[in-house]
Amino acid sequence: MIEKTSLAPPAEIIRETLSKPSIFKSEEPLSLEYIPAKLPHRENQLKFLTELFRSLIDKPGTTSPKVLVTGDIGTGKTVLITKFGTDIARTAKALKLNLLYIPINCREYRGSLFMILKRVLQTFTPAFPQRGFSSEELLQILLDQLDRKNLHIILALDEADMLIKAEGETSLYNLTRIQEERPGRPVRLSLLMVVRDLRLLETLDRSTLSTLQRNIVRLEKYSSPQLESILRERAELSFNDGVVPETLVELVADMAASAGDARYAIELLWRAGKYADSEGARELKPDHVRAAQNSAHQVLRSEIWKYAQNLSAAGLLSTQLSSTGFRGKTTLLGLSAAPAADIRKWMESSLSGN
Repeated sequence: MIEKTSLAPPAEIIRETLSKPSIFKSEEPLSLEYIPAKLPHRENQLKFLTELFRSLIDKPGTTSPKVLVTGDIGTGKTVLITKFGTDIARTAKALKLNLLYIPINCREYRGSLFMILKRVLQTFTPAFPQRGFSSEELLQILLDQLDRKNLHIILALDEADMLIKAEGETSLYNLTRIQEERPGRPVRLSLLMVVRDLRLLETLDRSTLSTLQRNIVRLEKYSSPQLESILRERAELSFNDGVVPETLVELVADMAASAGDARYAIELLWRAGKYADSEGARELKPDHVRAAQNSAHQVLRSEIWKYAQNLSAAGLLSTQLSSTGFRGKTTLLGLSAAPAADIRKWMESSLSGN
């Protein structure tokens, strides 16, 4: 007789899991959306960014700052501009200035200036028509609307690389030079752009390039001690007291130090906590971190990613956007239908020059 194995119903598994104690007191400080009250090791960049946009507070309508923020993956570009945007919007409101900070992720709008401008217009004109205009017309309509409402905006374009790749220099030229066609009228639109690869700017015309190169805020990779301090602060906010040993914080920082990637370090710490909870552990241990590292592979560096894209274009590598089960937007890599042995033989031949 075959003995039947009793399996707990799904609802019972969920109830049992949720009834167990957790080493977390709040997971929010370990989420990608969390904006800390302070930005460790980015205070100087935040101050400089504020200085670059100071004229919008001191003398609204007189200047139109255009600023680039650049840095590698996990260096804090998005959290920097989000913190800046939150603080300057709050300051403007306290001073009763008509200044709005409007963040846009260019990837979400496929690098289309038309879609970006339509989204901006819908921020304060919800009933704005969906069709019937070019991006140039939308830009002019936007400035006219700002005039009528006596508004000034900081348009923050995160992942602006997508805009440059999708539309080249035309869109950026229009964004940076449109107000020159309005002599004698207040300037209403300022730009804050996040670009990972500054080499993309080499494709722009000289006038646009010179405008954008005036104000660049560069974020260097985090060092291991800097990652430690960031992780220590997040751990204190996220875990119960006595759960995270100091040596474990050092271990996670060392794992992420080669790339200086704070996002990856925070991801490791969060996942390690999840492995500890699943085991019912009362303290984080190195094995939990190692398990987290095995399940959350570090983002490919930009140079390696270019090779992966070339292999995908050649049909040797498949790429697919992740669905549920992954945090954030992840591209999954896999072998194509070609046999692995054939792919290996082709790669070895290519590398040897034969």
